Amino acid sequence: MPDLGHLWQRFLQLLALVLGLAVGVGATVFGYSNTATVSVGFATWHASGVPLWTVALVPLGALFVLGMLYHWWASLTHFTENIGHRRRVHELEEEVGRLKSHLDQVLEMPDHAATPAKATKPVELVEPPRLEPVASDGAGQKAEPVAVSADGETEGPAPEPTDDANSKA
Repeated sequence: MPDLGHLWQRFLQLLALVLGLAVGVGATVFGYSNTATVSVGFATWHASGVPLWTVALVPLGALFVLGMLYHWWASLTHFTENIGHRRRVHELEEEVGRLKSHLDQVLEMPDHAATPAKATKPVELVEPPRLEPVASDGAGQKAEPVAVSADGETEGPAPEPTDDANSKA
């Protein structure tokens, strides 16, 4: 189903326009219909010969103007807060970028904008343990496995492999 939110907003704007025009026409008719004068007094302030329509429409107009000024002030406050938040977001995005580049340097990862990564050191393979040859005179010496390090030196006898079938018996 299509989103009808924009149509609803347009309808409310049209309705506000029509109601505003109706209030304006009603105020005009009320002003021209009530031309008699009255005396108005408030505490120590007194006014005589005030047209009747001003008694009703001036306070209504004053409230309208005050409401409009309040709305404009609230909109201005909201706008300035929004600008402040946008500025803070840009500062935080810049800080994240600096932290990412620093983390890449610490972890020695290649820079995303730089040239391809440096060649890494080749991996050295470890030779399997060598067996010593059996004596040629047949003296019955059994060859023992010897562990050899990566640089070629012998480190002593290697651990003997276990046979699961013999260990269970």
